[in-house]
Amino acid sequence: MRRRKANIEASCPLCRAVITRPLSPLGPDQRLCLEDGKTAVPEGFFGVKTGDQWSAEGSILVNLSDLVETHHHSDLHRLAGCCGLDGMDGPNLVCVNGHEIGTEKSDGWMPHAAVLLDSIVQVSE
Repeated sequence: MRRRKANIEASCPLCRAVITRPLSPLGPDQRLCLEDGKTAVPEGFFGVKTGDQWSAEGSILVNLSDLVETHHHSDLHRLAGCCGLDGMDGPNLVCVNGHEIGTEKSDGWMPHAAVLLDSIVQVSE
């Protein structure tokens, strides 16, 4: 009997607002793309980062196109970057109700993805 892979649903830990479409894990033949200026994770999937300066080990990464009802932070100091957001000044994504949910990394000198806060990921079968 084959075990079905777990999908994730991400929602705000405070108000339970949905923040991503349903996502599947990257398959065994798929890897995160860590090339500058390219999408780190294909649409419809999530990946788990193994750690470096770009994001912490164990971080859940999703395609920016898979975000639902999210907005940029109201604190303009969190929206630094030259041709996108670098995420170097703390979480810069909020749910529809204004609660912090993750960090968009979309500047030209880095792979592009949303790095979700650990507390928002739920695994569903």
